[in-house]
Amino acid sequence: MTDFHGLNAVVTGGASGIGLATAGLLAARGASVAVLDLNPEVPGELAGFRCDVTDDASVVAAVAAAADALGGIDVLVNNAGIGAQGDVSANGDDEWHRVLDVNVVGMARVSRAALAHLRRSEAAAIVNTCSIAAWAGLPGRALYSASKGAVLALTLAMATDHLADGIRVNCVCPGTVDTPWVGRLLDSAEDPAAERAALRARQPIGRLVGADEVANAIAYLASPLSASTTGSTLAVDGGMYGLRPRPKN
Repeated sequence: MTDFHGLNAVVTGGASGIGLATAGLLAARGASVAVLDLNPEVPGELAGFRCDVTDDASVVAAVAAAADALGGIDVLVNNAGIGAQGDVSANGDDEWHRVLDVNVVGMARVSRAALAHLRRSEAAAIVNTCSIAAWAGLPGRALYSASKGAVLALTLAMATDHLADGIRVNCVCPGTVDTPWVGRLLDSAEDPAAERAALRARQPIGRLVGADEVANAIAYLASPLSASTTGSTLAVDGGMYGLRPRPKN
């Protein structure tokens, strides 16, 4: 497909995992792609720019540099994010502020910096990476879930606010994705093999979600072919949200 031909896309957190899969897919489908990341080492078909989403000056400079290099911004994928573990008492105030700053305020900073460019586009789209944690009560994920619940609400508010600008805003809600971050989480578990098996089992399809599968969902929402889709949430969760299969005997 070449539905992104002539369009310019920016992907935050685009140097690994879901972000890298998304950046590569958008490029393969015709987009010129800039990756914003703390460590922006990316393949040659992508342009990398260092960006700390918790630092407004860094965000403004990186977005401006990306827009200059690409010749504008048509698509923004807000993918940068971090995780957190534990119940509501497990993390102190500093960690609560840090995770919310990256996962929620970081999206607002990047979106704010990109708005002027997106308003000039005839195919403007923002896709936010949310999570199944936004609407399912997962154990030991209080802080992370709070941040992703905020991302879901932010997506809907932005979609409403920017109707007149012609900017579509949607989000994807992945289940547990087989990414380097999840790999590190599993490695730190007391029994990594048992933990991986438990994560696979809680998704009705019986396996972890692939980063490429999430990338395809993001591309669908960002594509001009989905010009009537805004304010939508697309689950890529192996059926976690809506399916209740009977336990296997």
